[in-house]
Amino acid sequence: MNSNSILTKSGRNKSMSEAKVTKSIAKKSENIPVSVFLAMAAGAAALSIGLAMNRKRSWAIVVGQWIPSILLLGIYNKVANTQTLEKTDNQSLLH
Repeated sequence: MNSNSILTKSGRNKSMSEAKVTKSIAKKSENIPVSVFLAMAAGAAALSIGLAMNRKRSWAIVVGQWIPSILLLGIYNKVANTQTLEKTDNQSLLH
């Protein structure tokens, strides 16, 4: 048994189902450029500043908290796509 795999109570390999989910997310997000995430984060920052200037402090804080989440999604997208490309390149070299 692999040290990365975890057996659930039903005896199924949990890492296999997680791998399927990860692959499906990577396939859906591979066409999204990183600049989209940067633009969304910049838009959230601008919206947050606008809300703060209009004395909507509570909403400004909520929207401002979206920024790190959006940037982390961009980082995840970049890492997932890089790993997918590396695996594809390695497989093509073997065949």
